[in-house]
Amino acid sequence: MIHIAEALKDCRTSMEKAVESAKREFGSVRSGKASPNMLDQIKVEMYGSMMAMNQVAQVSAPEPRLLVVTPFDKGQIKAVEKAIRESDLGLDPAVQGAVIRVPLPSMNEERRKDLAKMLHKYAEDGRIAVRHARTHARDLLKKLEGVSEDAVKTAEKELQKSHDEYITKIDSLMKAKEAEILEV
Repeated sequence: MIHIAEALKDCRTSMEKAVESAKREFGSVRSGKASPNMLDQIKVEMYGSMMAMNQVAQVSAPEPRLLVVTPFDKGQIKAVEKAIRESDLGLDPAVQGAVIRVPLPSMNEERRKDLAKMLHKYAEDGRIAVRHARTHARDLLKKLEGVSEDAVKTAEKELQKSHDEYITKIDSLMKAKEAEILEV
């Protein structure tokens, strides 16, 4: 039998995961400088299946406007290059020996606005996940037996407070990343 405290704890855990997920998504959006996790969302077709970039190559950022990708399997360098080229990041990778150099073009105003829109979409996905966690917990609370109405009402207020707190976290993360992107 689930208790109120357990339902609230599970809900907070789900909300925390939603914030972490949004943070990861924001990290993959390119700002003014190179970051190794920019390529995390890219999937590479290797050995007949789609694999995450960080599973098939090491990504480093030796300079502010350059990423260096070193595939673990040198024979798959073309597959990794193709995945980077075909991603929606607008990058133009170049193979040099056993590594792929990915210079980051300077961003124009239009590209900055596109990235800001992408950020808003990721933030909305995070907010939706937080709302789903709240709704799920609220449904659990309503199904509890042998619990007073007052206890359920108090728990629902606590749920709403958590919801507002996590939505604010996502919004502040988004605003910080947006400021970073729009900064020229």
